[in-house]
Amino acid sequence: MTGKLILVRHGETEGNVGKILDTRLPGLPLTERGAGQAKTFGAGLSVPPRKLFSSAALRARQTGGYIEAATGVPLEVLDDLQEVQLGDLEGRNSKEAHDAFQQIYRAWHFGDLSVRVPGGESGQDVLDRYIPALERLRDDYLSDRDAGDIILVSHGAAMRLVSRELTGVPRLFAANNHLDNTETIELLPFEDGLWECTRWGRYPAPFADAIEPTGDDPMG
Repeated sequence: MTGKLILVRHGETEGNVGKILDTRLPGLPLTERGAGQAKTFGAGLSVPPRKLFSSAALRARQTGGYIEAATGVPLEVLDDLQEVQLGDLEGRNSKEAHDAFQQIYRAWHFGDLSVRVPGGESGQDVLDRYIPALERLRDDYLSDRDAGDIILVSHGAAMRLVSRELTGVPRLFAANNHLDNTETIELLPFEDGLWECTRWGRYPAPFADAIEPTGDDPMG
């Protein structure tokens, strides 16, 4: 067995509390509660990761910094792994703005990756920048049979979309089940460049369409 790629959603932010659509770099910081979540996550790791990475967003770097402090593994910041970019919806917190994004996001999960957030990204844009970065991590650190796990601190909406596309998790499950702050998606590499999803938030594999939606906080 090789190591897993563990995608971790960052800790709670001021944007999460205010339901602000916050995607543009560097973004809003962690709250005190978010810092505590990150510390708890790092302290709860039974084995330090082989490598520790984060996106360039402030909240991801702060979360990764607390994991670094807990594990002693240096944090490295990577490009192209930021949250879905929301263009004209950026900074808004109205129900109408959230509904507009949710409609587009669900379209992506059900196969229409060409739909674009006004002034922002399409689903295909997100995959085109994010997946090559994961493939580089796989090639560099997960190709050895005895490789340890890699942790990447990232963002809820991007993590879910990319993981569904890479692993074939049921579409309805992926669309309905957001990730709480510091919850994980765990990806196991196997032959021919493929991935298997072994955990999605609170759920271990296998995953079922019938699982009820877990909340209305899809991103950050």
